[in-house]
Amino acid sequence: MSRSLSRRSVLATTAAAATAAAVGPLATATAAHAAPTLPDGTSKDKVLVVGMDGLRHDVIAAAKAPHLKSLMANGTYGTSLLYADPMAATSSGPGWSTISTGVWPDKHGVKENSFAGKNYGKYPGFLARLAQVRPQLSTYAAVDWKPLDAQGTVTPGADAKLVLDGDADGYTGHDATIAAETESILRNQNPDVLFVYFGQTDIAGHNSGAASAAYRAAIDVQDGYLGRLLTAIRARPSYATERWTVIVTTDHGHTDSGGHGGSAIEERRTFVLAQGPGIAAGARPADTRLVDVAATVYRQLGIVPDPAWGLDGKPIQERSTDPFEALYPALAGRTDETGIPAGILGWTRTAPSGWSVVNSAMGTGGVAEWRGWSFATDEFWSRSQRDQSRELNVRSRGIFAVADSDEWDDKASSGPYDSTLVTPAYAVGGTSTVTLGFTTLYRQEGSQSARVLASWNGGTPVEVKRYTSDVISQPQALTLDVPAGAANVSFRFHYTGSNNWYWVIDGVKVTAV
Repeated sequence: MSRSLSRRSVLATTAAAATAAAVGPLATATAAHAAPTLPDGTSKDKVLVVGMDGLRHDVIAAAKAPHLKSLMANGTYGTSLLYADPMAATSSGPGWSTISTGVWPDKHGVKENSFAGKNYGKYPGFLARLAQVRPQLSTYAAVDWKPLDAQGTVTPGADAKLVLDGDADGYTGHDATIAAETESILRNQNPDVLFVYFGQTDIAGHNSGAASAAYRAAIDVQDGYLGRLLTAIRARPSYATERWTVIVTTDHGHTDSGGHGGSAIEERRTFVLAQGPGIAAGARPADTRLVDVAATVYRQLGIVPDPAWGLDGKPIQERSTDPFEALYPALAGRTDETGIPAGILGWTRTAPSGWSVVNSAMGTGGVAEWRGWSFATDEFWSRSQRDQSRELNVRSRGIFAVADSDEWDDKASSGPYDSTLVTPAYAVGGTSTVTLGFTTLYRQEGSQSARVLASWNGGTPVEVKRYTSDVISQPQALTLDVPAGAANVSFRFHYTGSNNWYWVIDGVKVTAV
């Protein structure tokens, strides 16, 4: 039988099985459910992605969750924060789209649960992408939040899928069915890539709040399902010759009282947890983002993404090489920012080696954390003031540089905000062009200014770029001709303001050719 016929037959069988199963939570949990027959797998590199909806990672420690905690100890566990409006709401549509596609909402287009504006044609989910570039892989998807199938977020490209309706029938029983069917497939068949979704944690969060015993109990139930899947993998007769990667992730967090969609830190909490070949045990990287799930799947399968895919993510084992990442030992707790919890270490004015901050024209006073260019983490800076688009700094990772005249002016000050961030000198002798790459989040207001300047051989800085309108977390590339006789170049980021907005710089890289 040809593969195309096999794919259609499998989908028809799975659809019939799903219809039979979707009769209610009790029946679904107890009735026998025949797993579909997948095409035989072709890869020794195999990936299981487990999505747990609305799982706030800081509650895992208070739950029993032995399997999640074991994965944390034996794998890499990166926590991060989501965007908020106006980029997208902290809801499931944008969250699972970000996970599946590996790009942020400003690319995949999903801003809330209507899925209006979705752009999966250009940015498909990883199963759809795998069907294009590695069609010989055997793939499976199981979901009980139906939009993940109906809207094309997760299931397209799968050789077989199980789609149940948790909203209509309840997630408790359907989660159990998904666990049982996936366990059977892992034990008795040869899949290569699987995406499995569990929804009850989100329901418990809505009904009881993330601070409740019911929410912790829901985490433990799903942890039990995870344990069954891990046991099934290890019980495979061919397990010793296979290279399995297991990834666990979530789409958003929850408030303590229950609910999400807004900009509170608790709603924005997400994580990526992975264990597998080449993934460090016990690592807690600070530069992981939710877009990294798809990129990690590709890496573990030996697939090099085409730059044309436009991925925003990177594999979870790949660290940022930005110079600001060396500043973690210098990070301090709050000084003047009373709204930031005291235990959060997230800012410093100590520049990386070779860098400097020039504040000779800076006014006096103001909020200490933001007096001139500072270096901060996403959690610290975005906590300084909600709903002013600081949450949109999605393409920065770890520690970034920020000039924030708005926050600086929240305490009595005199004089202007005028600060310059200066890079080291980079060798350019014998080259014809030099490119300054970086990521920026910039909000324009009033008479503030943001300029990039270049200094050749230590000479007078020359403006090479001026920002006059908003740039919402986008990569920048400034390519300059190298003047005759130039041996080196340094760059300056000069920002002035008067209780205006802010400028963020990250991912600085200089390349001369």
